[in-house]
Amino acid sequence: MSTYEPWPGLGYEEWSDTLETLHLWTQIVGKIRLVSTPWTNHSWHCTLYVTPHGLTTSTICQGSRQFDIEFDLHGHVLVVRTGEGQRRTVSLEPRTVASFYEELMGHLRELGFPVKIYVVPNEVLEPIPFPEDTVHQAYDPDAVARFAQVLSQSARVFTQFRSGFTGKCSPVHFFWGSFDLAVTRFSGRRAPMHPGGIPGLPDWVTREAYSHEVYSCGFWPGGVSSPAPAYYAYAYPVPEGLGESPVGPPQAFWSSDMGEFFLPYEAVRTAGDPDAALMEFIRGTYLAAADLGSWSRSELETPVGFPHRIR
Repeated sequence: MSTYEPWPGLGYEEWSDTLETLHLWTQIVGKIRLVSTPWTNHSWHCTLYVTPHGLTTSTICQGSRQFDIEFDLHGHVLVVRTGEGQRRTVSLEPRTVASFYEELMGHLRELGFPVKIYVVPNEVLEPIPFPEDTVHQAYDPDAVARFAQVLSQSARVFTQFRSGFTGKCSPVHFFWGSFDLAVTRFSGRRAPMHPGGIPGLPDWVTREAYSHEVYSCGFWPGGVSSPAPAYYAYAYPVPEGLGESPVGPPQAFWSSDMGEFFLPYEAVRTAGDPDAALMEFIRGTYLAAADLGSWSRSELETPVGFPHRIR
């Protein structure tokens, strides 16, 4: 970005082609982490994490050797680093998914980290195998930098929210399949088996992800079916009456079709205090889900970020 904006504008239509390309690039990198990392509950082993530069895999191990991969979304380069100090880069610019895949895999082979991934994208319409995808090739560096800034600000508020919970809670992490940033709290109780049916995602993955009762919130940059970037919040299973719960800010709403609460990103960005607006939404939707779901709140919660206390 030419000038720094803590909460920049991010309309879906203006960068939809770039978003689709970047989504597929993150899937390639995410799948590399997926096949190289021991399985962790709720697929937490394969997510990406927000950094000041963009998104990272964190450390990936192959035997005694280590590497990581980071999207520098401000410098517009993908960086591969090894534990021995080696470094390779892939330029982030208008280029096909196929060329990105070929160059990245070539670097990994050269560095001694051969990997084999499932080359069909997940959770996208009409998926094209990565090595064959010469369709998606857009890249708008300004829009990508603004997206990175939104992720950084959102992750910061989500991290503060996460600190107020002593029960089981996910990291603040980025799911490359659905292309969203999320954090999830757990009641500690088992949940009824999820029906599955998410396109492009095996049912057993979905059922393991929702094996226990959850409240989850996150940020999604928009898509064809719902183009407005938005924050979301939901519970599984959905407690009776959740959709009738009053939550703020005033722009927040319940979608009966999706079974989730939404708050447009623009409402947060233009608020007098964006941090407070976002925290009001996630805190309010959590309280509604926890109270209606009879969570043991006194055993699970603690003051946000409170120091010098045995938690």
